[in-house]
Amino acid sequence: MPECCTPGHAHLPVLTLAPSRPPARPSRAVRQLLSLPGGRFLMGTDDPDGFPADAEGPVREVAVEPFRIAATTVTNAQFATFVKATGHVTDAERFGFSFTFGAFLEKEVAAMSPPVPGVPWWRTVDGASWRHPEGPGSHVTDRQNHPVVHVSWHDARTYCAWSGTRLPTEAEWEYAARGGLEQRRYPWGDELTADGRSLCNIWQGDFPDLPTGGGHAGTAPVKSFRPNGFGLYNTVGNVWEWSADPFTPGGGTARAMRGGSYLCHDSYCNRYRVAARSSNTPDSSTGNIGFRVAADAD
Repeated sequence: MPECCTPGHAHLPVLTLAPSRPPARPSRAVRQLLSLPGGRFLMGTDDPDGFPADAEGPVREVAVEPFRIAATTVTNAQFATFVKATGHVTDAERFGFSFTFGAFLEKEVAAMSPPVPGVPWWRTVDGASWRHPEGPGSHVTDRQNHPVVHVSWHDARTYCAWSGTRLPTEAEWEYAARGGLEQRRYPWGDELTADGRSLCNIWQGDFPDLPTGGGHAGTAPVKSFRPNGFGLYNTVGNVWEWSADPFTPGGGTARAMRGGSYLCHDSYCNRYRVAARSSNTPDSSTGNIGFRVAADAD
């Protein structure tokens, strides 16, 4: 697991907790999902800048059935509605901690939050959760249209059960993220910027110092930047997105994540490419993991 992207519970001895279940008769939230036709496309990459250990390649033709997918990741406001309706307690809240990027912490919180071994820019923060992304004293009041973070794969699946949706498969996610462009590095083409303008929310400046250059410090609103050819926003950068699939087919518990996050930087982790992959354990959560919902075709 690439710890520079998202640390997980493998770092610390923790109790194994069963995910909380949705109500017996869950509400069916209305979703404005985009309908995509599906079809055959070339999945994966043989890009020399890729990570062979992540199994990004080889390039192969994959068939995707018609399906629906959200234009954006789930927001703090949407997740709050789910929590109010169900009483769901996230894995981060039950474990009592989550992982947060250290430079975003207040000094008092940082002093009490030990660094993750090997990746000291990550801190284990008591009290960090979707409600309190930077730990005690922080809040999402002014981030209602930002992606919800500090949600585990279990949490995402429970939200899906309540809303009548599901997580996209990796093939569905990549097909949708490409926006109809065959084998391009990014959802908009092969160049990272256009006329010097950023087209996604990734790290600006020297990592892991505080970001510079006018970019977002942390998450950006879910409709930042222009949508791709299918109408999806922020499929690369901003937050990692859980998928339905295991990271290694046929073995292990780690779940695949796609899209990269605001912490990605070419100097250490260029996983903001469409074909890039990462993983984490299904009970882990960090300040740069969210999710997007999907559903079968009408």
